[in-house]
Amino acid sequence: MPKKKKKGKMKLRAFPINDFNLSYEEEAERRFSNFQPLASATCLEQEAVGEETDEMLLKRVQKEDKDRAAFEVCIAKAESCTVTEPIPILHKYYQSGNFIIGGIIPQILRPYNPIDFSDHPHHAMIDDLIVLTKNYQHTLALIFAVKEINEQPQILPNFTLGFNIYDSYYEARWTYHSAMELLSTQKRFIPNYRCDIQNNLVVIIEGLDIDVSLPIANILSIYKFPQYKGILQLLLHFKWIWVGIMAINDDNGDRFVERILAGFPMNGICFDFIKRINIPFLDDYISSVSEMVEIIDKIKRSEANVLVCYGETRTMIYWRWMFRLFEVKGKVWIMSAQTDLFSLPYQREWDIEFINGALSFTVKSCKLPDFQYFFQSRKPSNSKGDNFLLAFWEQAFSCKFSNSCATGGICTGEEKLEDLPGTVSEMFMMGPSYSIYNAVYATAHALHLLQKSKSRYESMAVGQRWKLQNQPWQTLPLSVCNDNCQMGYRRKSIEGKPFCCYHCNRCPEGKISSRKDMDDCFKCKEDQYANKDQYLCLPKVSTYLSYGDPLGMSLALSVTAFAVLTALVLGIFMKHHNTPIVKANNRDLTYILLISLLLCFLCCLLFIGQPTKVTCPLRQMSFGIIFSVAISCMLAKTIIVVLAFMATKPGNSMRKWMKKSLGSSIVLSCSLIQTCICAVWLATSPPFSVVDMYSEVEYIILECNEGSLIMFYCVLSYMGFLAIVSFTIAFFARNLPDTFNEAKFITFSMLVFCSVWLSFIPAYLSSKGKYTVAVEIFSILASTVGLLGCIFFPKCFIILLKPQLNNKDQLIRRIT
Repeated sequence: MPKKKKKGKMKLRAFPINDFNLSYEEEAERRFSNFQPLASATCLEQEAVGEETDEMLLKRVQKEDKDRAAFEVCIAKAESCTVTEPIPILHKYYQSGNFIIGGIIPQILRPYNPIDFSDHPHHAMIDDLIVLTKNYQHTLALIFAVKEINEQPQILPNFTLGFNIYDSYYEARWTYHSAMELLSTQKRFIPNYRCDIQNNLVVIIEGLDIDVSLPIANILSIYKFPQYKGILQLLLHFKWIWVGIMAINDDNGDRFVERILAGFPMNGICFDFIKRINIPFLDDYISSVSEMVEIIDKIKRSEANVLVCYGETRTMIYWRWMFRLFEVKGKVWIMSAQTDLFSLPYQREWDIEFINGALSFTVKSCKLPDFQYFFQSRKPSNSKGDNFLLAFWEQAFSCKFSNSCATGGICTGEEKLEDLPGTVSEMFMMGPSYSIYNAVYATAHALHLLQKSKSRYESMAVGQRWKLQNQPWQTLPLSVCNDNCQMGYRRKSIEGKPFCCYHCNRCPEGKISSRKDMDDCFKCKEDQYANKDQYLCLPKVSTYLSYGDPLGMSLALSVTAFAVLTALVLGIFMKHHNTPIVKANNRDLTYILLISLLLCFLCCLLFIGQPTKVTCPLRQMSFGIIFSVAISCMLAKTIIVVLAFMATKPGNSMRKWMKKSLGSSIVLSCSLIQTCICAVWLATSPPFSVVDMYSEVEYIILECNEGSLIMFYCVLSYMGFLAIVSFTIAFFARNLPDTFNEAKFITFSMLVFCSVWLSFIPAYLSSKGKYTVAVEIFSILASTVGLLGCIFFPKCFIILLKPQLNNKDQLIRRIT
């Protein structure tokens, strides 16, 4: 029959003791047929070679007598051989049947004192046993499955299943002993010699724990994979990427560490440390304190707050000692399913407070109602021969049977199993028990099909080919000069060596290699860039100074705030239109200056947003012309102050220049020159929007190109010229004895203006992308706020807070 792939963790090992269709006598005849003459064979031989001569007959008879004598000597020696009985296994359970299912199921931890070979080993045994009460369910699962199968007539009719179960005590020595017991005659320890052929051992179920599995068949433990994928998903779910690893130092621990080293870093999880733990025997925990100290010190000094622990059942005893002696707090423990956290002995002797908050995996369980009833009906009175039950009963109910020499409460045998908490034993079938249950059923079905088979061997039709599974019978060896160049690298030939030998060089910046062993790297497209490892092209992101950008949003809010402030100043001056301080400073120029400052603030909004063919020319033209109007107003105010002082002298010809339209004429003429410069700029090489693919590696910059930098700097230079002229005239007129003199404020405001725009040039040239636009907006805001603050804040202070100074008598008194 073709074999089916086994899904569970149980391992089935078949021992073909005899042909199930033969009786004991027929089986003995088959086994020792070499020592008896076969009539059928003799007949065939005579038909093939003709009549047997007397000489041939004599030789054949002599040979048969000699073989029979040798067989009788072998039987006599076997009967006279004596074997010293080893220490008996106390915890076992046997039930007869046509087919026997063997089981090596650990349930009890049996401590030892160190063996010094000066006394018999049984003196080293300690009477106190640590019974893992939950494991008794594994034994019951096997018994329950055998009971169900024997009660079903459709499976193995006319045959019964029996079982022979031993406890391995979580020790290799007892595991070997149990295996030898299963291969020996009932009640006699003689391995490989079986007289009771009717007790056919057909399978052994084992492998709940690695310490039990490895001594029996080490090669099969490779199928016992740890649940590292579940641990990986758990770490990724909680975004724990810095962890510590502790694993037992055995073959299973090696495979666990090997798999996490391969899989965890690929998912962004890093290891602070990986510590292998040597789990000592039960008689050697005290001597391992030095190793415990080293491990605890490593854990305490570690910055990883999550520890992944892989171990087996008895690993919990080691950790219990370790964390009881040395307090470790503030860590999250992730345990594998093999680690038993909740067995009664661990909680009865010491609490598990040290591991509160631990996350543990478990094997899928199954709820079988009949099993729960079967479990609850177990009593010492109706379970004769079940040595496991007595140890379980005493541990579970904290009592001793009357024939026990230990002190404590007396077990009545009538205690109720359904009253036990889950830490002692579960009533439903747990994952490992369910695997044992399925393993027994798999064995029964295999035996059933074997009994139904008419032929002992599987036959094939003539001309039919055998279909083999596609399995890697052999691993193809590698034979190369050097390893393949990974993605992100290119091959470079080594001088003096064949072409198949090469170095692997990193691709130049901006280039990638998307396949292994590429001879050259290539550039990404203009709208893409190479990733960090240089094996993939990623799309570039478009960027510009937008209103959604934090920088753009803050600048827009600043523009709005200053624009509102300017409008408030304009409203204050219009409300106090006829007051002396407003009338004394040329109301028309004041209003023109305030409106131009308001427009200067608002034109900054043209610089925010995606550049277009309309906004690019408009932003520079509006900025240049409006700013020229504002500075022209400052120049006109300064000139009027100087002319007004000179006109007060008798016979001075400057009086004829003192006309009402003088200020408006100066503003108009100066602004007209700037307008002409901007018109030439628009006619020759206007600003336009561009897409810059190369300035930034990961971004596509959307910006305005100034078209002609010469014209751009001409606009700035003309504004600078007006500011310098205003500053010079105001500086010399700052000490004129005139109540209407604004020269001091104009001097300082022009100084601020020039300082801002002189620092603008290097900052503008050294910035890129949206930061270039931000520098220009900041310069406009800073210079405009300087003009507004230096010229108008002192006047607003007098108008709003010192109204007594804003009257004609005060002005006349200051003049006199």
